[in-house]
Amino acid sequence: EVQLVESGGGLVQAGGSLRLSCAVSGFTFDDYAIGWFRQAPGKEREGVSCISPSDGSTYYTDSVKGRFTFSSDNAKNTVYLQMNSLKPEDTAVYYCAAGDVCVLYSDSGLDYWGQGTQVTVSS
Repeated sequence: EVQLVESGGGLVQAGGSLRLSCAVSGFTFDDYAIGWFRQAPGKEREGVSCISPSDGSTYYTDSVKGRFTFSSDNAKNTVYLQMNSLKPEDTAVYYCAAGDVCVLYSDSGLDYWGQGTQVTVSS
């Protein structure tokens, strides 16, 4: 059974940092693409970052480039999203997801989702 469990969200002041973790089970990083998506209140879910299973390349939406880093630890079956220089507009529920395809503009290629973790950035 495929499972993804996020953790690490919380309340932080603008300019601060958080590291989100996503523990995965039931598959290996070679099997599926993995992505981080977020959904702010009243807004559609948007792609934040994707990692390719073929070569480990990472992709970021423009608004987080240079501030967020997506990494993986195969030994721990865990992926991370390091978030620095956080802004109030980063406030959202963050989800990790896995599937055949991860693209930032659509979540249709991702079949498996975690429960989400809340990130709140105060100004």
